[in-house]
Amino acid sequence: MLTSVSHSLVLLQYLVHEVQFHSYEQHTATVITTLPSPLLKPFFHGAALHANRRPDANTNIATHNYPWLLFLRPSLSFDLFLSPLFSFRIAGVMEAKLAAAGKEILVEIVKLVQKCGMRGDKGGWKEFLNLYDEKFGASLSDPARRSPDVLHAFLRTFKEESDLEFFSKVIKCHANRETAKQLLNSQDIESSEQRLVRLTFEHPQYPIEYSFPSHEEDWIVTDPGKKPKKRRSSLMIAVDCEMVLCEDGTDALVKICVVDRDLQVKLHEFVRPNKAIVDYRTHITGVSARDLDGVSCSLKDVQKSMKKLLSHGTILVGHGLSNDLRALKIDHARVVDTSFIFKYGDESMKRRPSLCDLCKSVLGYEVRKKGDPHNCLDDASAAMKLVLAKLDNQYDGILPLVKEDVLKEEMAKLLVHRIPISLPSEELHKIIPGDFTIEIQTNKKGRGEKYSVLAVFKNPEEALQAFDDVKGDEEEDSYGRLQKSVPIQLDSSLAAAICIRKMARDNPHPDRAPAKKRQRANEISGADPKTEEPEKNLCADHLEEINRLKKLLSQRDEEISNLHKIIAALTRKQGL
Repeated sequence: MLTSVSHSLVLLQYLVHEVQFHSYEQHTATVITTLPSPLLKPFFHGAALHANRRPDANTNIATHNYPWLLFLRPSLSFDLFLSPLFSFRIAGVMEAKLAAAGKEILVEIVKLVQKCGMRGDKGGWKEFLNLYDEKFGASLSDPARRSPDVLHAFLRTFKEESDLEFFSKVIKCHANRETAKQLLNSQDIESSEQRLVRLTFEHPQYPIEYSFPSHEEDWIVTDPGKKPKKRRSSLMIAVDCEMVLCEDGTDALVKICVVDRDLQVKLHEFVRPNKAIVDYRTHITGVSARDLDGVSCSLKDVQKSMKKLLSHGTILVGHGLSNDLRALKIDHARVVDTSFIFKYGDESMKRRPSLCDLCKSVLGYEVRKKGDPHNCLDDASAAMKLVLAKLDNQYDGILPLVKEDVLKEEMAKLLVHRIPISLPSEELHKIIPGDFTIEIQTNKKGRGEKYSVLAVFKNPEEALQAFDDVKGDEEEDSYGRLQKSVPIQLDSSLAAAICIRKMARDNPHPDRAPAKKRQRANEISGADPKTEEPEKNLCADHLEEINRLKKLLSQRDEEISNLHKIIAALTRKQGL
């Protein structure tokens, strides 16, 4: 009898696992017919009486051995009997996952719990420590300095299903990262496709750009799979997305296109954001309000389709793919970013080629004409073609530097960016010398706290003179364009800095050339590098850099001091 009960409960748990993401009304009664009738009959008979249900002559489930099932309403049975078992099973599975997790994962979960303000049965992390550890209490609150037993004990105080799902998602993200590392370190023969995944993973910018907040509510994390065949799949799809700016300052997906290896369209949809749109960025996205008339496709619908397309260990391809994944709110382990796998010669790894430059250099065509809006289908297809060219060894070298064809009227402008929203654009006339007008730029990334403008001068000479006259630390951006970081003082007494940048690369001074270029030029000409670049000049450069860093550190210290003053004032005002 006990064995039968145990088997029944196990089968019920299996049933719940199978139907949690499906329509349990279609499957519950049919599967329950396999359970021992004498054991469960009294329980379901009670359900039938509660539902006041009568036998239905049209019932098409096999109930001839279990006539009491005719009184069963599947949805009611799930709510009354399976739901507690479901919660019990979720808690049991999570307990097993946490027990198997390493300390690194536990520390990560506890830190996220703190960041999100989550509370278990014993309160938050510090409240729990005060109750759990009489000796140290919350004085030793750094999770990394606590033992796994303490971390486990704290996480076991969470019983809500939403909290357990949160933990599960974090563990899954960590498992995906570990799977990617294992594949990269595998001694097996590396496929050509997996090599491109490795090149993406090894890029210095990967940890920065592909660290997603995938523990958050609307994100989904794909399953890389445990079977070696699935984890080494050579299936590929390419994606490109367009985003609009919403009223809360965030980006939202508005259009998506997915193509497969044969450039066949697998998904091409307009998407209606669930927030009010303030800027369609039509000149970039090609999308207007009229395009969303009658559109009902949501982000969740797209995520469902993408999850299906990626369910076989499929490699996801894209250019600047991290931006698309953020818009989709999808964390996927096996990715190939075409901006990572191609590189320029004699340039830093930070500078990455644009899709337009790659299409010109590698594929021999223009993906779009200058000034035209983006096209999802064209961009997704171009990304896939670039990967196929790399796989076919049609192009495996260093990209030639593409000379920018900048119009004269563009050279008469300076881009001013990273401007705090608390600084009115009119104040820029006090910072930048010369006679110019201001054009407010669309905030493409939708950060909400910064904005950009174009300072438009009468001619390129005036723009160049204004740039030279501005006092600030000069550097190159990731595309080799000169810019200056200019410190400013805000009304709130906080220090900040804005960036003023030229519209194109130039190299008017030989000593501004990268060290590798100077070295190669010296080798060709036979010049003595010691003569060209005396050691005392290098020392002067180092001292200048040290002074710049000291100045920046002083500014940061001042900012922190001002923030402490503001907090103290607010605390006194609130009477805390």
